[in-house]
Amino acid sequence: MDTSPPPPANLLRTWGLWAVCSGALAFVLVCAQIIGPTLEPTPSAATQIGEIAGEIKRSAWRSFFGIAQPEPEVVALTYKDWLPLAGPVIGAIAIVLSVISGVRGENRRFATYGTGLAVSAIVFHFFWWVALLIVGGLVLVAIIENIGDIFSF
Repeated sequence: MDTSPPPPANLLRTWGLWAVCSGALAFVLVCAQIIGPTLEPTPSAATQIGEIAGEIKRSAWRSFFGIAQPEPEVVALTYKDWLPLAGPVIGAIAIVLSVISGVRGENRRFATYGTGLAVSAIVFHFFWWVALLIVGGLVLVAIIENIGDIFSF
């Protein structure tokens, strides 16, 4: 059995190479989705909490006086809204391409690398969201425990 890599002209025609490229792209997209929000300017936490508290107060007064609540604003979807889905979807595509490469009997290294990159991107994405949920729960518990201190005068 010949284990030498195919000639460069035929390399671009292998499913395994495209699986590796797709897996690498999935991993890069997952990392970009994690790092991206930290690059955007945001107001301070106190400003955000103050805006939320003000909105709650205005909503309570509207309900108290029987005034209708304003309609929620419709926000247009951008690429940032789809970015969290792109990484795992392209990772799944990379796994399918790796399976096709394995079934066709191409170089197993490409199929293995493509599957490894895709699975690591999907797992990394999953654990990142689990970690965010845990931290968010801890923050909510801390806020609820200190709610008396927040509203005392």
